[in-house]
Amino acid sequence: MREGIGSQAAARRGRVRVERGEKRVRAYLGGELVADTERPVLVWEKPYYPTYYFPLAGVRSELLVPDGGSAHSPSRGDGRTFTVRAGGRIAPGAALRIDDSPFDDLRGTVRLDWDAMDGWFEEDEQVYTHPRDPYTRVDILPSSRHVRIEVDGVTVADSTKPTLLFETGLPVRYYLPPTHVRMDLLTPTDGESHCPYKGRAQYWSLRLGDVVHADLAWSYPTPLPESQKIAGLIAFYAERVDVHVDGELQARPAS
Repeated sequence: MREGIGSQAAARRGRVRVERGEKRVRAYLGGELVADTERPVLVWEKPYYPTYYFPLAGVRSELLVPDGGSAHSPSRGDGRTFTVRAGGRIAPGAALRIDDSPFDDLRGTVRLDWDAMDGWFEEDEQVYTHPRDPYTRVDILPSSRHVRIEVDGVTVADSTKPTLLFETGLPVRYYLPPTHVRMDLLTPTDGESHCPYKGRAQYWSLRLGDVVHADLAWSYPTPLPESQKIAGLIAFYAERVDVHVDGELQARPAS
């Protein structure tokens, strides 16, 4: 971290944490650059991942049109909203400029709504879903544990060669070789999701007789480089199935 707030304990107010980052961050709308900075401010508005705030000098102010809106946060301060016009696209209220804040580092910054923009980059790598949390760790480890997945009393996967994925704040995920999964019970769906640490996931529903368990399993066919160990493996939502590890039924996580 740079000298100052980012090199020490983060500034806090209530549950909100603020610190400076060092990654170059860019945001695009309609293919046109809206903001570009090497000094982003990371704000944990939510407990699990941060939001990027841009210094005013890093935002193309000519693309921001005042819309008369305002916002107040007891923790982050007061600001005005702007419509973003770029690349032939219009994103109403997608920019929030903080005019006054209890945090020195937030005064004069701009927050762009993540979903309103159509492209985000950290350095030269596109990032999906939300910014990466510098304090989140993902460990992917091969294992010899015996993992059996059961749905409605039917074994749908059984493996002694699982790959275990440990991600900060989330339950352990068991990724299994397709040859150890009852693929005849799975049907590909149009569902997909993106993870800033793993990449794009595709989904399967599981059918048992007349009962369909929608989007119960997923896989990352082409994960990001740091998550290559799970490429092509299949995981099931432990929240919705019975997972037996070395013969012991695991409690279903609440997540």
